Amino acid sequence: MAYDPVERHRKIEKVVIQERVGGDLKKYYRFRRDHWYGGVITADCAGCGLTCKYCWVRKESILEGREGGEFLKPEEVAHRVLELMREKKINQGRISGGEPTIGRRHLIQFLNVLQRRRVRFILETNGILIGEDESYAQDLALYPFLHVRVSLKGCSENEFARLTGADPKGFHLQLNALRNLKKAGVSAHPSVMLSFSGREEIDRLYSTIWKIDPILHSEIEKEEVILYPYVVEKLKRAGLEYYSGHIPEKKEGKRQNGKKTELERPRIEERGSSHGGKAKEKDERTSIQGKDPKIRIKRGTISPKPDAQKVLSDED
Repeated sequence: MAYDPVERHRKIEKVVIQERVGGDLKKYYRFRRDHWYGGVITADCAGCGLTCKYCWVRKESILEGREGGEFLKPEEVAHRVLELMREKKINQGRISGGEPTIGRRHLIQFLNVLQRRRVRFILETNGILIGEDESYAQDLALYPFLHVRVSLKGCSENEFARLTGADPKGFHLQLNALRNLKKAGVSAHPSVMLSFSGREEIDRLYSTIWKIDPILHSEIEKEEVILYPYVVEKLKRAGLEYYSGHIPEKKEGKRQNGKKTELERPRIEERGSSHGGKAKEKDERTSIQGKDPKIRIKRGTISPKPDAQKVLSDED
């Protein structure tokens, strides 16, 4: 049975947030460097109000906030991120993992710590809570160093419901998030999961986004499912077919016990081919150009540094 995505976000919030005078605590399970955006320091938070069937997070218990991680104050999270930025010589950070907008006071207090630190920060969100409450976007507008990436789950109500199991109306909350952010003057761009979408659905969504704002339309980021083995198993259990995806490639990483380990990095699967999961037989649509995005924000442009592309995630 479909669930109310806003209600489920509120339910998860009670698990991953501990209200405290002077700063709410939130559960985080990992801090890392990553190669996205030309190099970024990531804080992965626990808890998400959607149950996406292609989610790359291995354990559902992390997304439900039941296990993994520790409760941290906003300033503790900020200091860990800033310390890694200094150590890795990267001036971009982000919160990802579960859903960063769960725990609004915690997030705002975290952003307050980053004021005047000369950093750029990326908030990756499904947009549900920002779309449900316009004042959330207005609060985020107070931070000119912030850029928001809204990850749309599919291209229509039906796809949203099929991919997340949520009430189809939740798809419009994601679009409302883009409207609210645009209206508030927050730097933002949409990312769209396209691996499960047909040509007509994609064209219809692109037209909708253009009506919201032509600039947002020009900055759509193409997102495709990453076919880690455990993700393929999720897709099989859900009976989901995909048009395209990224197949992880193994590359040499750190040495452990004198031996080199291998890190998985994604490569694009050919249209119509199958890799352990179930791909639709053939897709003749023209590929839509995606981004490892060079994001425009109010204080300059986030773009790869000359050697930033060499920065690898400690764990994808």
